[in-house]
Amino acid sequence: MQQSPTGNLFVPPPNGHAPAERANGLAALSNLRTFNRYELKYIADRRLVAGFREELPEKLDRDPHGLEGFYPVWSTYYDTSDLLFYWEKMEGERFRRKLRIRHYGDPDELTAETPVWVEIKQRVNRVTQKRRLSLPYAEALRLCAGADPSSCAPEDEHVVEEILVLANTLRLRPIVTLGYVREAYLGRGQDSGLRLTIDSRIRGRDRDLPINIAGENRFFVQPHLSVVEVKVNERVPYWMTEHIARHNLTLRRISKYCQGVQAYDVAPRSAFHDARIDESSLLHANS
Repeated sequence: MQQSPTGNLFVPPPNGHAPAERANGLAALSNLRTFNRYELKYIADRRLVAGFREELPEKLDRDPHGLEGFYPVWSTYYDTSDLLFYWEKMEGERFRRKLRIRHYGDPDELTAETPVWVEIKQRVNRVTQKRRLSLPYAEALRLCAGADPSSCAPEDEHVVEEILVLANTLRLRPIVTLGYVREAYLGRGQDSGLRLTIDSRIRGRDRDLPINIAGENRFFVQPHLSVVEVKVNERVPYWMTEHIARHNLTLRRISKYCQGVQAYDVAPRSAFHDARIDESSLLHANS
């Protein structure tokens, strides 16, 4: 374990990359297990998003997963008891990580045997990196609790090791469970590294955290707003920059995890909390 420039302790990530592998329906939306990219986020009223969306098929393909490119995403985020990962984001640490279990699909479809992703999402300066492995949900919970899974693919062993060190050294625990409906598009041709997602009905809870429990969810981003994310390997294509500007999408620094933590009063609201999108009035939402 090492110490960051601001004094926070962190576990260094392993070197090396795992090969791309199998896909298995919604539980494996992408066969990429490690990647680096830049991400830009925009907040927009869904009426603006409707116009923005109309021209996308000219340049992008719909994600083949889900129903016409739409699918639910549910994630449980892990952190320390004093919210180390949350504060690293709030304090603008140039190197920071977070751990989550992610399920692509409806919560009521999730069983102990359903494959889910366990993901370490890492930020190094402006670059976002992700390492992940697929496990049955019960095994994913066990791993994030700091116990070895009963088995894993050889190429996933370095990710398992990193998660075990994080979970046991930092004594991680589940903090919030968040969900939304995602609409995804993929670049084609010279824009093949481009991925665009539109997340709507962003909601969650800070109790009853297992994803497959019918917990009481509340919106922490107003239901008429969507978060548009542009993810690229190197640079945003000019046509996309122009398209975003033409539809008045607003670039906004937002972390769904941090916004959720603050909305549920798990941590004090920081100067970076965006009250414009949650209005401090949390609305009840059905799963």
